[in-house]
Amino acid sequence: MSEIVNRVAQSKLVTLDLEEFYPEGTRLQIDIKDWLFQDLILKEKDFRNQIAEHNWAQYKDAYVALYCSTEAIIPGWAYMLISTKLQPYAKKVALGSLEDLETTLFQEIIEKMNVSDFKDKSVIIKGCSNKPVPPNAYLWATLKLQAVAKSIMYGEACSSVPLFKRK
Repeated sequence: MSEIVNRVAQSKLVTLDLEEFYPEGTRLQIDIKDWLFQDLILKEKDFRNQIAEHNWAQYKDAYVALYCSTEAIIPGWAYMLISTKLQPYAKKVALGSLEDLETTLFQEIIEKMNVSDFKDKSVIIKGCSNKPVPPNAYLWATLKLQAVAKSIMYGEACSSVPLFKRK
């Protein structure tokens, strides 16, 4: 009998697992409708008073998404005011849903990612993850790697989808 050879382990493929870049920490949302008159109208004086009385320390070391769950028209300064209160506590503040927050986090991570280790290599961007890696992160990683990688694939070594091959 011939010896079983693991060709995947012997290959020169390099795997990029975006899940490894997932920033650990609590994710919280703030729905500002609770600070609006009848959940719809922003009265500046009342809004400012509620913001001043809120316990901002509860957001220490958290990633925070700001949103409004009603059809209220919220002026931009309202979110800006809230962000000034969160700044000493939160790791990151973003406007929108928790998914929007994750997208913002990964955009920064990929922009700062050093891709020099992938120069002239065949790279597989791992497809499955247990953490919420946003779809845009895969797109941004592909674009960033394309400048340096020999080839880019998606999935797992045993069943990858070719995306790019430098000529």
